[in-house]
Amino acid sequence: MPEKKINVLYVITKLELGGAQTHALDLIRSIDQNKFNVFLFSAREGLLVEQALNIPGLNFYRSSFLERRIHPVKDVCTVISLYFYIKKHKIDFIHTHSSKAGILGRFAAKAAGLRGIVHTVHGWSFHEYQSKVVYNIFLYLERLCARFTDRLIVVSLLDRETGVQLGVGPPEKYRLIRCGLDAERFSVKGPLASARAALGLSETDLVVGMVACFKPQKDPLSFVRLAAAVREKLPHVRFFLVGDGVLRGEIARLIGSFGLQENILLLGWRRDMPLIYAAMDLCVLTSLWEGLPIAIMEAMASGVPVIVTDTGGVRDVVRDGETGYLVKAADVEAMRDKVILLLKDPELREDIAGRAVEWIRNDLFSLRHMMHKVEGLYQELWIKHG
Repeated sequence: MPEKKINVLYVITKLELGGAQTHALDLIRSIDQNKFNVFLFSAREGLLVEQALNIPGLNFYRSSFLERRIHPVKDVCTVISLYFYIKKHKIDFIHTHSSKAGILGRFAAKAAGLRGIVHTVHGWSFHEYQSKVVYNIFLYLERLCARFTDRLIVVSLLDRETGVQLGVGPPEKYRLIRCGLDAERFSVKGPLASARAALGLSETDLVVGMVACFKPQKDPLSFVRLAAAVREKLPHVRFFLVGDGVLRGEIARLIGSFGLQENILLLGWRRDMPLIYAAMDLCVLTSLWEGLPIAIMEAMASGVPVIVTDTGGVRDVVRDGETGYLVKAADVEAMRDKVILLLKDPELREDIAGRAVEWIRNDLFSLRHMMHKVEGLYQELWIKHG
């Protein structure tokens, strides 16, 4: 690496609690500040903004224009403000995360003449649940941006295969760098009684939890339907959802229609996740599409068996029948059967959890390994561009 410190700008749409956001902040916290000056450009509001503000050495710009929904005027203003930010701070590399920030950030970097452009794909912006028109627009934008992107980092093998197959950049532009996890943070489960008591649960309850933003991608309504289906067989199981979002009203109404007010807790966003996982007997995820769900990795590191829809990069982490169970997306009946199977068999839960902990502690999923790969990529690009 050169003696000059390299200026790296990270761009992400909004610092809400989610996998892409957690990943980006882990990168920022862990990068070698003896070699890099670190900058972050994101939306003004977000539950993780406070965490970002507390990172030593981080230059954090909170944009009034950048937001998740499409807004032509604000989106143009975002590109313009990013352009001038890149110029003002003499940015050497831009590394974008999340779909919208990935598109706007790369356009701004191209306009500014920046040669070091990296984008991490946390699941593609196009997917089968969109209308054909929307799908094709996002596919076109991804193909266009890929032309002037130096490297496309994917967190799963499936995202690389999908991108190459659909012409989003040539194969040589791709790098597989999985999300890294500080497994030690989740490796010690606290006393079950105190973890349960903090959530209003008893030590003898059977508890199923899910950690996800309340948005269509995560399909939290299927979680409510799952709870109703399980209750028919096991009436005393307790459920909770950690998260919040646009579907909260619909979730509450569906809980009411099933009469599940006493069975499902809505815990909102939480910052004490090791305690949350310690209170679970099972962790499920009902996503319709995914990149690589960090919540599932955290649950596995916590020794909690997982049942996940078979989407995105989930297969990179969950080996069906060994380190957890996979079911088809939106198949509530199949997930119900797996939940009941594990709840009725404590020995099977323990066996699955033990293999999951061993697997997730593999160096492939470590924070150290992730940073080694990312910093190596930056070095490669620095040499490439002289």
